[in-house]
Amino acid sequence: MSDTDYSRKISSRGHFSVSGVLIRPGTREKFGARIEVQQGRIHSIIRDDRVAGPFIMPGFIDAHVHIESSLMIPSQFARVAVKHGTVAVVADPHEVANVAGEAGVRFMVRNAESVPLYFFFGVPSCVPASPLEKSGAVLSAADVERLLAEEDFHFLAEMMNFPGVVGGDDEVHAKLRVARAAGKPIDGHAPGLEGEDLRKYVQSGISTDHECTTLEEALAKIESGQKIQIREGSAARNFDSLAALIPQYPESVMICTDDCHPDDLERRHMNKIVSRAVARGYDLFDVLTVATANPVPHYGLPVGQLNEGDPADFIVVDDVVDFNVLETYINGVKVFDQNGVLFEPGKMIPPQFTFRDAVPDTDSIKVTASSETMNVIKAVPGELLTGWKTVPVVPGAEIVSDTEKDLLKIVVLDRYENTPPAIGFITGFGLKSGALAASIAHDSHHLLAIGGDDQSIVNALSWIVEHKGGLCYASESDVTGITLPFYGLMSDRPGEEISRLYQELNAEVVHAGCTIGAPFMTASFMALTVIPALKINHNGLFDVAQFRNIPLCT
Repeated sequence: MSDTDYSRKISSRGHFSVSGVLIRPGTREKFGARIEVQQGRIHSIIRDDRVAGPFIMPGFIDAHVHIESSLMIPSQFARVAVKHGTVAVVADPHEVANVAGEAGVRFMVRNAESVPLYFFFGVPSCVPASPLEKSGAVLSAADVERLLAEEDFHFLAEMMNFPGVVGGDDEVHAKLRVARAAGKPIDGHAPGLEGEDLRKYVQSGISTDHECTTLEEALAKIESGQKIQIREGSAARNFDSLAALIPQYPESVMICTDDCHPDDLERRHMNKIVSRAVARGYDLFDVLTVATANPVPHYGLPVGQLNEGDPADFIVVDDVVDFNVLETYINGVKVFDQNGVLFEPGKMIPPQFTFRDAVPDTDSIKVTASSETMNVIKAVPGELLTGWKTVPVVPGAEIVSDTEKDLLKIVVLDRYENTPPAIGFITGFGLKSGALAASIAHDSHHLLAIGGDDQSIVNALSWIVEHKGGLCYASESDVTGITLPFYGLMSDRPGEEISRLYQELNAEVVHAGCTIGAPFMTASFMALTVIPALKINHNGLFDVAQFRNIPLCT
């Protein structure tokens, strides 16, 4: 965002000073000081050892996030993030890109420019996520090259098609080549990749990974030359497994949320992840290096680091234990203090986008066993990875949900065309009654429902179709939901309101027996066919290891 962009939105920046204990990870210094700010930049830092508090430090940078997962358009996301001391996000808009292509990406950029938070967008590399996915748009290598030439785009976003990288897919490698030629960093996404395949992946120029779930995997990737983004989001929480990297390799680590749902974002963002790291006894400067500094040189971000002459991007916190934010400054403007957020986004008109209009009926989601065993997705709480189990079925008999055995039906309905549904079964959700449904199913964002009876599943999906997107829970004919008028992914309601509605909806699902902590978030990743092991897409069950669709019964 340029100086001009948001000086139009907020009162002009003048001369002011802020006093506190300055913590500067770049020079590993901590001392009392008065910071003089003029016209958006730090004019001088005057040491004053009499100052005992509060604490001034660089603002937090989320090194990898999909804004769409907050269910908020960027301007509303910003209102919540600045309360937690976040001044910048490295954002991959591939959710909206898969739905609406370049038009959706440009909407994100345009809306982000209206508020005082640094949004550094990448060009999505996998639209669709793989050649076997059906999305609402396609971004070719030529499209990627054209967009990367624009100043609005700072990197090639996560290369999810790691089989295409390793296997030498021409289109995949064309995108990597144009990113390298443009001198833009390339983000990675390679869960479990190792050995020779990892070597090929990294040698293609892919410099980060946020999919590590074990310390061993992360160490192998660091040794290969990658930066590791420790992810602590809503569905995938890897901080506990990877936090030991911070004291060992502070120069090779960043922190990200990846996907952060509105209730989590309302409660915390980067500040509370930092608090957890410090509580483990890790060196404060190391922790702040990974949370505020490392993304700046890696992505070439113009975010201030509390040096004279830098943009005045910093936060004031009460202590270095809880990191409760008292004030947030971005480009020399105070955007948050204890009285609240000091800016308001303007109103946005929801865009037009393609969405199916045919609703299913119960007959269309019935399925009959074709053999004696059935493949079943096994959801894993706190992970995007899934397990895979087989269960016995009776050939020729209808297969139905069995809530007593935690065997639920999962249905994917094509978002873009009125085609028949894909049907599978899933365990691990624990739902005892009703069905949840959403128009968020990574990354193609078809309609997805999980439920214990067919009528509830159909009613939930019908509600989603009627409203052209949203989240809902149906208990037979009673449906409660949240509409998402921006591409069926986001809302322009205030973050506090979205958070409350989302918590209430989750509570209904939990009350119905669901044992997954983030049911809608977890459900949305059941369709992501680039993360092992067994998933479902618009064509049916998908074996990620073999990278192909497989039958329900085998």
